[in-house]
This record gives sequence, C-alpha cells and structure tokens, in this order.
Amino acid sequence: MGDAKSPAFVDFQDVWLAYNDELLKAGHFAVEAIDLKVRQGEFIAIVGPSGCGKSTFMKLTTGLKMPSKGRILIDGAPVTGPLKISGMAFQAPSLLPWRTTVDNVLLPLEIVEPYRSNLKTKRKEYEERARKLLQKVGLGGYEDKFPWQLSGGMQQRASICRALIHEPKMLLLDEPFGALDAFTREELWCILRDLWTEQPFNVILVTHDLRESVFLADTVYVMSKSPGRFVVKKDIALPRPRDLEVTYTKEFTDIVHELRGHIGAMRKPATAPTSSSQATA
Repeated sequence: MGDAKSPAFVDFQDVWLAYNDELLKAGHFAVEAIDLKVRQGEFIAIVGPSGCGKSTFMKLTTGLKMPSKGRILIDGAPVTGPLKISGMAFQAPSLLPWRTTVDNVLLPLEIVEPYRSNLKTKRKEYEERARKLLQKVGLGGYEDKFPWQLSGGMQQRASICRALIHEPKMLLLDEPFGALDAFTREELWCILRDLWTEQPFNVILVTHDLRESVFLADTVYVMSKSPGRFVVKKDIALPRPRDLEVTYTKEFTDIVHELRGHIGAMRKPATAPTSSSQATA
C-alpha cells in the first residue's frame, strides 16, 4: 500500500533509548540504532522474543517516550510529545465497566479535539458513527450492553472501535488478540483486515503470533533480544485480499517458518556448544 516515492509516514532516524540518565551514561539501551521508514497506509508487524523492546518501540512511536539519540518523524512532523493522530488497543480491552459499549467507544471523542469542543452539538452524529462502527465489527445488538455482558472477543472488538472512532491516521496494536482463543483470534484478524482494506490507515502491530503477523501485515520486522534493534525485514508478498485459507498454504507456512528460524536463532545462548548432537536439537 502507499506510493514508494512518497515521504515516509513513520520515519525513525538512528533512534536509541535508555530509560534514564544513569543507564544512558552506562551505555545500557532498551532499543538501539532503529532506522525505519513506513509508507503511508502500510501495515507493519513487529515480532521478537519477550523483552526485546517491542513495547518500548510503541512508546516512542506514540510520543510517550522521547529518544535518547536520533529523531522520529510521523506524518512529516517531529514527535515532541504524545500524538493525537494515533489510536491504540492493547491485550486487555480496559473498557470502563460503568459505561455501555457505545459510550466506551465514544470516550476518545470526549478527550480529543476538535471532537471534544463539538460534543454537545454533534453528540447524536458521533453516536451514530459509533453504532455503525460497532455493527461493522459484528456488535450490532450489543451497543447498549455493559462490558460485563460481553465475551472477551466482543470486548476486544469494542476496544478496536474505540481506537478508530476519531479516525486516526495510525493504529497501534500491542498484542491485541493474545488473550483470546484461536478461533476468536482469527475472526478478529478478518475484522481488522476488512477495516484496514476499506480505508488504509497506518497500522503497527506488535505480536508474538507469527501467523498473525504474516496474515495481516505488508512487512514484518524481527527485533533482536534487548537491546532491541531490527535485524530482519520481511516483505510479505502474499496477494490481497487475504482469506484465512491462505494460512494453510505452503507459501504462508514457509514465511512463518523462516521468521521462526530467525527468532529461534536469537534465543540460543551465544556460547552454545556446536557439537552435532546439540546443534541439531
């Protein structure tokens, strides 16, 4: 997606981050030497071993953390603080229990300008938008229910609607389907695919699920063990629109195995013996 010649929508230029001054002085970085260019409308996924800095990368992208070295441009502007043009969804849906589903989805419009200023006059229009979005993700009939009346998968659908209600240019997803069963997870892959196909916004997905990354993304990046840096960039050449059937093809499983090989190689201790019995284990 996007024009390869157009300026990058997300542009990391040699970005390093240490979490405090002491760690910086000691040269201990959470992420290092990150160079990344993401095209307008591109869907990228980031995979890697636990603790490799994937969530740190997310904080840098949203402006919740400032880099110790290097610079970050989003949509052509330097990141100097928390971004208003992004939506976020996490592993825990974190819906407010005292609000109905539709009122949970409307929450960003009560916070983010220009919606906040127009809330009194346009509330009906905003509510209509929220209801339409909920229907699109299969929550028609549940708009006025409370979170405790919804399954985990339904809560996560509502959480994605909440992240998209203010029509952000970028959606950041941190392990959003990790707590769900495999069937529900695949249903949500298809919902996310459809929302993105309809109106391609930038998506950055952090996940442990390699199948998920290959099914959804244009490009998958593998992060090394801490300090995190991108060590592999894999363009996913599977044609779109992708159907779940593609996950059973050799082309798909070959890509998953290739990515698993890169991560597996990083998990091995640096001083691992190279005798034949252990090398093949």
